[in-house]
Amino acid sequence: MKTGLIIEDNEDNMVLICRLLNKYGHKTLEAETGNKGFEMAVKDRPDFIILDIQLPDIDGIEVLKKIRENEICKNIPVIAVTSYAMSGDHEKLIKAGCNGYIEKPINPEIVIDQINKILDKA
Repeated sequence: MKTGLIIEDNEDNMVLICRLLNKYGHKTLEAETGNKGFEMAVKDRPDFIILDIQLPDIDGIEVLKKIRENEICKNIPVIAVTSYAMSGDHEKLIKAGCNGYIEKPINPEIVIDQINKILDKA
Protein backbone atom coordinates (compact mmCIF):
# COMPACT_ATOMS: atom_id res chain seq x y z
CA MET A 1 0.00 0.00 0.00
CA LYS A 2 1.39 3.38 -1.05
CA THR A 3 0.74 6.62 0.83
CA GLY A 4 -0.18 9.77 -1.05
CA LEU A 5 -0.07 13.29 0.34
CA ILE A 6 -2.83 15.41 -1.15
CA ILE A 7 -2.15 19.16 -1.01
CA GLU A 8 -5.46 20.70 -2.05
CA ASP A 9 -7.51 23.59 -0.64
CA ASN A 10 -10.81 22.72 -2.35
CA GLU A 11 -12.75 20.42 -0.04
CA ASP A 12 -14.71 18.74 -2.85
CA ASN A 13 -11.53 17.94 -4.79
CA MET A 14 -9.85 16.68 -1.61
CA VAL A 15 -12.74 14.31 -0.88
CA LEU A 16 -12.84 13.07 -4.48
CA ILE A 17 -9.10 12.41 -4.69
CA CYS A 18 -8.91 10.75 -1.27
CA ARG A 19 -11.89 8.49 -1.93
CA LEU A 20 -10.47 7.51 -5.29
CA LEU A 21 -7.04 6.70 -3.88
CA ASN A 22 -8.54 4.78 -0.96
CA LYS A 23 -10.69 2.76 -3.37
CA TYR A 24 -7.53 1.67 -5.18
CA GLY A 25 -5.74 0.69 -1.98
CA HIS A 26 -3.71 3.83 -1.24
CA LYS A 27 -3.49 5.51 2.14
CA THR A 28 -3.94 9.30 2.10
CA LEU A 29 -2.65 12.26 4.06
CA GLU A 30 -4.31 15.66 3.68
CA ALA A 31 -3.00 19.23 3.69
CA GLU A 32 -5.12 22.28 2.86
CA THR A 33 -2.21 24.72 2.44
CA GLY A 34 1.15 24.70 0.73
CA ASN A 35 3.13 25.28 3.90
CA LYS A 36 1.34 22.48 5.77
CA GLY A 37 1.83 20.20 2.76
CA PHE A 38 5.56 20.87 2.66
CA GLU A 39 5.88 20.22 6.41
CA MET A 40 3.99 16.93 6.03
CA ALA A 41 6.14 15.90 3.04
CA VAL A 42 9.26 16.27 5.18
CA LYS A 43 7.77 14.69 8.31
CA ASP A 44 5.68 11.87 6.80
CA ARG A 45 7.70 11.06 3.65
CA PRO A 46 4.77 9.93 1.49
CA ASP A 47 5.29 7.70 -1.56
CA PHE A 48 3.82 10.39 -3.83
CA ILE A 49 2.29 13.86 -3.67
CA ILE A 50 -0.72 15.26 -5.49
CA LEU A 51 -0.21 19.02 -5.53
CA ASP A 52 -2.76 21.70 -6.39
CA ILE A 53 -1.09 24.68 -8.02
CA GLN A 54 -3.50 27.35 -6.72
CA LEU A 55 -3.24 27.31 -2.93
CA PRO A 56 -4.27 29.98 -0.40
CA ASP A 57 -0.88 30.65 1.21
CA ILE A 58 1.91 29.89 -1.27
CA ASP A 59 1.37 28.60 -4.78
CA GLY A 60 2.08 25.04 -5.78
CA ILE A 61 5.16 25.99 -7.80
CA GLU A 62 6.74 27.38 -4.63
CA VAL A 63 5.78 24.22 -2.71
CA LEU A 64 7.33 22.13 -5.48
CA LYS A 65 10.51 24.21 -5.34
CA LYS A 66 10.77 23.70 -1.57
CA ILE A 67 10.21 19.95 -1.97
CA ARG A 68 12.86 19.62 -4.68
CA GLU A 69 15.41 21.61 -2.62
CA ASN A 70 14.90 19.50 0.52
CA GLU A 71 17.18 16.47 0.99
CA ILE A 72 14.49 14.47 2.81
CA CYS A 73 11.72 14.73 0.23
CA LYS A 74 13.36 15.86 -3.02
CA ASN A 75 12.85 12.50 -4.76
CA ILE A 76 9.16 12.03 -3.94
CA PRO A 77 7.11 11.92 -7.16
CA VAL A 78 4.83 14.96 -7.48
CA ILE A 79 1.75 15.16 -9.67
CA ALA A 80 0.38 18.65 -10.28
CA VAL A 81 -3.38 19.14 -10.30
CA THR A 82 -4.51 22.40 -11.82
CA SER A 83 -7.22 24.20 -13.69
CA TYR A 84 -4.51 26.02 -15.65
CA ALA A 85 -5.01 24.52 -19.08
CA MET A 86 -3.11 27.04 -21.15
CA SER A 87 -0.79 25.97 -23.89
CA GLY A 88 2.63 25.25 -22.45
CA ASP A 89 1.51 24.89 -18.81
CA HIS A 90 2.09 21.14 -18.81
CA GLU A 91 5.66 21.61 -20.02
CA LYS A 92 6.31 24.39 -17.47
CA LEU A 93 5.21 22.18 -14.60
CA ILE A 94 7.27 19.22 -15.77
CA LYS A 95 10.28 21.52 -16.25
CA ALA A 96 9.73 22.88 -12.69
CA GLY A 97 10.04 19.34 -11.31
CA CYS A 98 6.61 17.70 -11.48
CA ASN A 99 6.50 14.06 -12.51
CA GLY A 100 2.97 14.34 -13.89
CA TYR A 101 0.10 16.70 -14.55
CA ILE A 102 -3.68 16.34 -14.15
CA GLU A 103 -6.16 18.96 -15.34
CA LYS A 104 -9.26 19.99 -13.41
CA PRO A 105 -12.06 19.08 -13.49
CA ILE A 106 -10.68 15.81 -12.23
CA ASN A 107 -11.33 12.68 -14.26
CA PRO A 108 -10.99 9.74 -11.82
CA GLU A 109 -9.63 7.34 -14.44
CA ILE A 110 -6.88 9.78 -15.43
CA VAL A 111 -5.85 10.33 -11.79
CA ILE A 112 -5.34 6.64 -11.09
CA ASP A 113 -3.67 6.04 -14.45
CA GLN A 114 -1.26 8.94 -13.91
CA ILE A 115 -0.38 7.81 -10.37
CA ASN A 116 0.20 4.23 -11.48
CA LYS A 117 2.49 5.33 -14.33
CA ILE A 118 4.55 7.51 -12.00
CA LEU A 119 4.80 4.89 -9.26
CA ASP A 120 5.89 2.30 -11.83
CA LYS A 121 8.76 4.63 -12.84
CA ALA A 122 9.81 5.35 -9.24
